[in-house]
Amino acid sequence: MENKMMNLISNTDNTKGIISGINGPVVYVKGNTGFKISEMVYVGKERLVGEVINLSQEQTTLQVYEETTGLKPGDPVTATGDAISVTLGPGILNNIFDGIERPLGDIAKSTGAFIGRGVQVDALDTEKKWKVHMTVKKGDYVSGGSIIAEVQETSSIVHKSMVPPKVEGQVLSAVTDGDYTINDVIAVVQLADGTEYPLRLAQKWPIRIPRPVSSRYAASKPLITGQRILDTLFPIAKGGTAAVPGGFGTGKTMTQHQIAKWADADIIVYVGCGERGNEMTQVLEDFSKLTDPRTKKPLMDRTTLIANTSNMPVAAREASIYTGITLAEYYRDMGYDVAIMADSTSRWAEALRELSGRLEEMPAEEGFPAYLATRLSQFYERAGHMKNLNGTEGSVSIIGAVSPQGGDFSEPVTQNTKRFVRCFWGLDKSLAYARHFPAIHWLTSYSEYLQDLSPWYTKNVAHNFIDYRNQIMTLLNQESSLMEIVKLIGSDVLPDDQKLILEIAKVIRVGFLQQNAFHPEDTCVPMEKQYRMMEVILYLYSRSKALIALGMPMRILKESDIFERISSIKYDVPNDKLAMFDDYHKEIDAFYDSVMEKNA
Repeated sequence: MENKMMNLISNTDNTKGIISGINGPVVYVKGNTGFKISEMVYVGKERLVGEVINLSQEQTTLQVYEETTGLKPGDPVTATGDAISVTLGPGILNNIFDGIERPLGDIAKSTGAFIGRGVQVDALDTEKKWKVHMTVKKGDYVSGGSIIAEVQETSSIVHKSMVPPKVEGQVLSAVTDGDYTINDVIAVVQLADGTEYPLRLAQKWPIRIPRPVSSRYAASKPLITGQRILDTLFPIAKGGTAAVPGGFGTGKTMTQHQIAKWADADIIVYVGCGERGNEMTQVLEDFSKLTDPRTKKPLMDRTTLIANTSNMPVAAREASIYTGITLAEYYRDMGYDVAIMADSTSRWAEALRELSGRLEEMPAEEGFPAYLATRLSQFYERAGHMKNLNGTEGSVSIIGAVSPQGGDFSEPVTQNTKRFVRCFWGLDKSLAYARHFPAIHWLTSYSEYLQDLSPWYTKNVAHNFIDYRNQIMTLLNQESSLMEIVKLIGSDVLPDDQKLILEIAKVIRVGFLQQNAFHPEDTCVPMEKQYRMMEVILYLYSRSKALIALGMPMRILKESDIFERISSIKYDVPNDKLAMFDDYHKEIDAFYDSVMEKNA
């Protein structure tokens, strides 16, 4: 019934075809097979998972999500009647899946360290019994999105089982609170046509179809990451989109790791799409040891990982992005704020390019398919701060890494991504090589959310927060202009007020923008501390500027160690002892007085 409502009529394995040709992950079946577009099929005697991507009277084209070695013309192709779908229910969190939601732990038990072909495993544990609290009873009227049961999925997250979209009616029966598997019927609904629809803890949803919502809200709240350059200079909204482009070794993955660890999202979905296996291993090892700073419970209790590494089949890499965003939308429908890390969309685009080449489609720029921009927009448009069908509010924030070859931001994936994201955190290799992390360059990055989020910062942090932020950016831009002169003729020819700008900009770069992920006080910084740091730096600038205006040379100001002292605030002031910032104001005043006395 659920598949029928999604316009997918079950074939119950009756529709079959015969392979006529194979080109890597692309398989051709001759004749009018009766398959449907986007339908999931089983290919060959090993029943490899595939999907219908093109149909005509003469030929059906499939893409196979597993290694096609050993397939040959004449092998059967069997329809399933379903689209490529994911199972949505308790057990998603604290788990790691491949690109089509097969749990890698279960696969390892049956095939060892390497994924075998044609492995048939359930996406979620069908035997585990969950402690279920029912939220509906006989006689209640429910509709799509209505919460029917609650399960303590992990120590951090309550899983809310919902009525599938487009299903509504009166509850004929409901079980009592108790222990049930995801496939047990926990309630029965009578639909408008009189038929009975069984409700379970789990449901299925096609990965390429966005889950419906009631309405979309404008951006109004920031996703707080604890990273100063992001939260203060280039913030992302909850339900927003951001791109993290950068060449090899500039810190894309580590930036996403930091956001995943410390962002104030309720759920993290991390998609390793075409990245190296050792990076996903690092994610697993790091995350399993970390404690969620908000709940003081294991971080993995609110995290799910999708690993489709570079040595896995290329077609599954293309699907993994959609699998991740569908899981994120499901938890959003429960009223949670979800952040999805896609690492990296460039590898996903390369999978599109390879499949397009196999299909002999006309290539566009640099061999990418002409529909690259369309696919990117379809992905990023699934982000947003939504009012769900059940009346709750939730958000999906998408942070996609981009890996341009040679760090060239003019290549097609980066340029097309910039069209659809409102936050651009450009990583710079010169900063990375200088060991300045995060290596996000303040001159190439931008955030279009700043104006939308200004009221939130004014109300929740400080009335002059945005003003301080703009002053910091002005000083950094002035430094950039002055450095062009310094490179040509040196800094000695600059007047003292410009020398001061260079010195304060250095304090901003080293003491504020640079952040140590391995320091307990600096790895994640609360908004109030970020504000107080800006306040102290700008106070030092105003007092020093006053001295320069009185005729004091910059040489005398630098005799004090005040600039170095302010640069080390990030380490010297604990995150829970912000009253210490008052001492720095006094120290700056003492510096001002001492300079005046010496030169009276």
